Amino acid sequence: MRVLITGANGMLGTDLTHAFTGHQVTAAGRDKLDITDAEDARRAVAGMDVVINAAAYTNVDAAETEEDTAHRINADGAENLAAAARNVGARLVQISTDYVFDGTATTPYDEHHPLAPVSAYGRSKADGERRALTAHPDGTYVVRTAWLYGENGGNFPATMLRLAATHPTVDVVTDQTGQPTLTRDLARQIRLLVESDAPAGIYHGTNSGTATWYEFARAVYTECGLDPDRIHPTDSTAFIRPAPRPAYSVLGHNAWSRAGLPEMRNWRDALHDAVTTGAISIP
Repeated sequence: MRVLITGANGMLGTDLTHAFTGHQVTAAGRDKLDITDAEDARRAVAGMDVVINAAAYTNVDAAETEEDTAHRINADGAENLAAAARNVGARLVQISTDYVFDGTATTPYDEHHPLAPVSAYGRSKADGERRALTAHPDGTYVVRTAWLYGENGGNFPATMLRLAATHPTVDVVTDQTGQPTLTRDLARQIRLLVESDAPAGIYHGTNSGTATWYEFARAVYTECGLDPDRIHPTDSTAFIRPAPRPAYSVLGHNAWSRAGLPEMRNWRDALHDAVTTGAISIP
């Protein structure tokens, strides 16, 4: 299988490249492929069987003042790749986000829950989903994810462990709930998805179970042999940011069972594995 991975230099893109070992992989970072250029996208997609779009504008706060730039990458780029994939008969995996929802739910978001983004970043990703599905409805997988962390980029556990070296205590919010997701797990799940010939459509690629950021931070400290009581609870009013954060980012996993595929493992098991294998470690 010939696989193009965009955003290949990022945290998820790096793990995707490793996950697809055994296939003929073309790993394209920003230096090799501009997905906002339709012609560049067509050239890159030519001859491919699968395109995985991990390229994205992900600076949530900066997007509030750079929405046009975020939209070009997250929406125009997604449409360019979808159209190019359709033209050559390739399948597209479009990586999306929990930010397409408003975060006001109290039960896990179904894959077909109405989109209601409340930030510029969320609007750009929601439009990317819609445009990819419209351009290539029979060959696009939208895989929404959230709270990503891994070995190959900046992330929440790494930040918590850096702070442990310089701060006796760290304040972490208790009023945001989601699903910590290991990029290595997500990359493997995406490989399972495309190798299974599952139906096109929307899937939620998050580790199972739920946690607040506070609970996640305490688990990181516990796994790394640090005192979890050094993590102190606070709420979002202590961290005012330009873009609103969803209070509830739990994504339902019904599409996996409908496709006859297992959902991803519990986030706590994934974190233990990440620490045990050195993907997450004390700096």
